[in-house]
Amino acid sequence: MSAVTRARALLGVRFRWQGRDGDGLDCVGLAALALGLRGVPGGYRLRGGDAAVAAAWLDARLMRVAAWAAGDLLLVRSGPGQLHCAIWTGDGMIHADAGLGRVVERPGMPPWPVIGAWRQA
Repeated sequence: MSAVTRARALLGVRFRWQGRDGDGLDCVGLAALALGLRGVPGGYRLRGGDAAVAAAWLDARLMRVAAWAAGDLLLVRSGPGQLHCAIWTGDGMIHADAGLGRVVERPGMPPWPVIGAWRQA
């Protein structure tokens, strides 16, 4: 099953900060389930995320890519000092939207600056 298929199966799951299962997900939990990542970090703050630390964690587990493909994990800066993860679908992204309170799919390019993209090796 592809990462996009796994992420789409989670559409509508409620947003829950630090959520890691079907009872609620945040962006890290969604990425972990879609990509099959284990040992994802917890206990982090919503703001003040260090992009270099996040990128190094991803570099140790996934392959960094320059050109995105469906199923890639995007690390974005969704606000001042705030990092966010999304799964690229090829023509949009799936992410855990705190404002909407659930996992959603949105068409088009990410509305935030993309820090990097990673895929399963």
